[in-house]
Amino acid sequence: MKRVSTVAVRKRIVAVFLIGLVVFFVINIRLGYVQFFLADELIKKANDSWSRDIKFEAERGRILDVNGEVLTKNVSAPSVILVPSQIKNKEDTAEKLASVLDITNKKAYEYVTEKRSKVSIHPKGRKISKKQAKTLQTYNMEGVYLAKDSKRYYPHGAYLSHVLGFTGIDNQGLMGLELYYNDKLSGTPGSLSYYSTAKGARLDDPADVYKAPVDGLTLKTTINSKVQTIIERELDLAVAKYSPDGASAIAVNPKTGGIIAMSSRPNFKPGQYKKFDPTIYSRNLPIWSTYEPGSTFKIITLAAALEENAVNLQKDTFNDDGEISVGGAKLHCWKSGGHGHQTYLEVVQNSCNPGFVNLGMKLGQEKLFSYIRDFGFGEETGIDLQGESSGILFKPEQVGPVELATTSFGQGVSVTPIQQVMAVSAAVNGGNLMEPHIAKEWIDPVTKDVVEKVEPKVEDTVISGATSEKIRNALESVVAKGTGRPAFVEGYRVGGKTGTAQKVGPDGRYMQNNYVLSFIGFAPADDPEIVVYLAIDNPKDTVQFGGVVAAPIVGTIIGDSLSAMGVEKRTDGLAKEYKWPEEPEVTVPDLIGLKKGELADYLTTLSIKTSGEGKYIVDQEPSAGTKVESGSKMRIYLSDEK
Repeated sequence: MKRVSTVAVRKRIVAVFLIGLVVFFVINIRLGYVQFFLADELIKKANDSWSRDIKFEAERGRILDVNGEVLTKNVSAPSVILVPSQIKNKEDTAEKLASVLDITNKKAYEYVTEKRSKVSIHPKGRKISKKQAKTLQTYNMEGVYLAKDSKRYYPHGAYLSHVLGFTGIDNQGLMGLELYYNDKLSGTPGSLSYYSTAKGARLDDPADVYKAPVDGLTLKTTINSKVQTIIERELDLAVAKYSPDGASAIAVNPKTGGIIAMSSRPNFKPGQYKKFDPTIYSRNLPIWSTYEPGSTFKIITLAAALEENAVNLQKDTFNDDGEISVGGAKLHCWKSGGHGHQTYLEVVQNSCNPGFVNLGMKLGQEKLFSYIRDFGFGEETGIDLQGESSGILFKPEQVGPVELATTSFGQGVSVTPIQQVMAVSAAVNGGNLMEPHIAKEWIDPVTKDVVEKVEPKVEDTVISGATSEKIRNALESVVAKGTGRPAFVEGYRVGGKTGTAQKVGPDGRYMQNNYVLSFIGFAPADDPEIVVYLAIDNPKDTVQFGGVVAAPIVGTIIGDSLSAMGVEKRTDGLAKEYKWPEEPEVTVPDLIGLKKGELADYLTTLSIKTSGEGKYIVDQEPSAGTKVESGSKMRIYLSDEK
């Protein structure tokens, strides 16, 4: 028998011990590594494999007007979530779901038997009605959950539709402010996490984990709902009266660049956008459409000429015989035979094309086009809406004498309404070109604190304050004495300019009897609070002149808007110059306190209607001192007591 020495045994024991010690240290190191370096990752993976999440959408931020009136909000509309592994009686559950959600039993059964941890019923189970939700709660079915959800609600229908835009079924912004500010309005979703077995059976331990959603910020805009309502009304009336191909209007605060109102026709209802042609809701005409501006563009030529001291409006004169020859071409005045000998102030009042061609020639190509670019034409304004166009200007190498001449009176260039209104705002606000904006403040929906403000942004100073004052005075005279007289508003100093622009057809030629008629007005003329631009595309059955169609509408918008904004009337403006067949307005007399029989002593062209019975006049409408058109109705209220 072979004997093993004691030394050898000891060596083997020591070797085994050392190997075991090494293995122990390796295991310890590995455990330490897992404990201190991999623990979070492994716990997360374990939680992911055992936990199930039900998402809770955040409440989308509301959109308000400048005074806090709600323009867009949310209404509760929960969504159905299924956990098939928890549904024991699948046939009965499917039958009840089918009856409530208006789907077939077969389709409902497919949902409740899916081999997934959770199932959404799309689209019938998304954003269901209150009645459907109440019925499902009554059934109290296992494995059927109602996740908090909401859908966008636009309380005013088609009102401000292109500006507000709309959202999709997942509450994601698809157009307008909803799209442009989607990230801030969306918020952060929350969730309810519960633990289940590999087969999906719910575990009571550990407890469910709820993560609250963070609602989106509330957006307060620069929109004034009162002014917006006035513009919506006037556009509806214009469409009913003229059946135009399109119409658009913008009102802006010239001092800040804040958009007060904006609308266009045709329009749509944001909550039902799928029922409308995409060409309607995808084209926000005030920022998207481009066309030759016509005579409203003459304001830019005027501003450049005054800033460069190229003309004195009162002293310098121009003789208009109806046409002017430039580069071999004859350019005509809108008035046959021309306006004769006139000062340049009268050139502005009469919107005389040859007179403005002469101003353009005085300036020259380089200076005129430099001012045009400085006023923001040829590039986007930067308004906080998607889909803005930049317009089209002649390239420098394309500009010859004829192009310079036609540009001087607004033909041959292509602009957008938003460019027009911002450029004129700069011309009358002291010379500052402002960046237009609709967002004013962002508000925390819980604390109601303002978390961010949008400050007015000056893009450039394009003319001096002195030049701006001259422009305001000249354009006020256009409304009091010139082609803009239909925009005159008694009690408010209104300035403005008409525009009658030819449209280019598919063949590249100007179309016949098809114009874009426009007017841009501002008030009060000495310190503008509002600038309004209106364009009517191809109105039917009317004389196609901006002064006839667009000017009176803008006058109504400005008058009603200033009243709604609380701007007091004054008597220090230029008096309106009446021309046949216009009749001066009459002043309403004070009849309160008189006897009914004494009315004959008051010779008036007003039509008087009576209300009540008695011999004394105790009230009247309109009030004494109001100026109204001749033949207007006046109502008096009678009583036997004074």
